[in-house]
Amino acid sequence: MTHGPVYKLLTEADWAAAAVSGVTATALDLADGYVHLSSAAQVEETARRYYAGMMRVRLLRFDPAALGDVRWEPSRGGDLFPHLYGPLEIAKANAAWWLTPGPDGAPQFPEDV
Repeated sequence: MTHGPVYKLLTEADWAAAAVSGVTATALDLADGYVHLSSAAQVEETARRYYAGMMRVRLLRFDPAALGDVRWEPSRGGDLFPHLYGPLEIAKANAAWWLTPGPDGAPQFPEDV
């Protein structure tokens, strides 16, 4: 199943930890047993719901074919979301951005996402 690139959002603290270890390890991902990712169509809503009000949020883009065991599974609203069963190595990101809040407090996205 090909859905295009997948995205990972990280708080500044999660990004700092990933920069040291080379892999992401958010509390939610560890609790659920897989890495939560979003498609291009889903990532802005994910950012709005879970990262609003944060001064900076790290956004990473990946080619799912380069990640390993990515499964598209039902989640929010029954939509299929990409979940990675295995470590998410930040070195495999093919683009990265710092997002800052817009007027409504939600992270603002660049046009090329």
